[in-house]
Amino acid sequence: MALRIRPLCKLLIRLSITAALLVWVFARVDTEQFRQTVRAAKWQYLIGVWLSAALFFLVQSAVMKWILRKQDCEVGLHTIFGASSITALYSLALPGVLSTGVKWYILKRSTGKGTNVLSGMLYNQVLLTGVMMAVGLAGLIVTNPAESIFPHAQHRWLLPALCSILIVLLLLSFVLVLNERTGGVAVRLLEALLGPLPRAVREKGQQVLAQIAVFQTVGLRFHLTVALIDAVQSMLVNLLMYSFAARAAGVVIPIGVLIWLGALVFTLGRIPISVANLGVREVTLVGLLAGYGVAEPAALLMSMILFSAVVFMACVGVSYQLFWAAQFRRQTN
Repeated sequence: MALRIRPLCKLLIRLSITAALLVWVFARVDTEQFRQTVRAAKWQYLIGVWLSAALFFLVQSAVMKWILRKQDCEVGLHTIFGASSITALYSLALPGVLSTGVKWYILKRSTGKGTNVLSGMLYNQVLLTGVMMAVGLAGLIVTNPAESIFPHAQHRWLLPALCSILIVLLLLSFVLVLNERTGGVAVRLLEALLGPLPRAVREKGQQVLAQIAVFQTVGLRFHLTVALIDAVQSMLVNLLMYSFAARAAGVVIPIGVLIWLGALVFTLGRIPISVANLGVREVTLVGLLAGYGVAEPAALLMSMILFSAVVFMACVGVSYQLFWAAQFRRQTN
């Protein structure tokens, strides 16, 4: 009974956090101004947002196919893309782990190797998140928002310096963990650092480290190739999606800002505190874009347009689910 109540409590907590964040955002936005912003929006750019999201999923599916091949798992690109789309569908209602579990189940059924699929999924997500963080930090160094938001403030060099240190630490962590010679020591050290954390967090962290350790023998070239694809994707495909969303909402900000903003929203979305990143995305965009003179209604509309990309991919997931269900019925009849 307790095992059933626990997931429900987590879902209720996430729903409560999502609702609280959305209430806070909408309370800051003038309703009439928001209506005018919606009427003035350039909705033709919405297609660009959706296609960019589909391209993001497609590139990630291709990367995942390559990763699984290293695990002796042959899966079709359309199967991985469909599983990712269905995950987007379930993410609208289920907590992150459960929705991701749907993708794992589909790929496990296709390969018959559940452990290998889990290792590949965790490796892909951890490396993608790390690359996104590095790209976002690099964007902060180049644009240095402290100069734009606080032009007369002293020590404006602190933010680029801190970002540079974080990039070095991030890269060093990945090198030590994924290197065959240092990986074992690095994993044990990270497990020791997890000691003071709550049991649930500690167990999840240990699970991730155990699965990532599987990729310590694939070679540097493999890691660099995956990281390069993720970096190009985050700087181009993700930037394309945010550029279309900004144009649709009438938001005008430098491209460099869109790069680190998109990376930040993606990274925050990995933290399981809301449903489908709702609320987190809106608070981030409304709060940060205000420093660049962007009106709150326009920033809120931009965040809603970005959320529509998730809904679009969820609709693609519905199509895949219906197609596979019909295919399964034909096979069983």
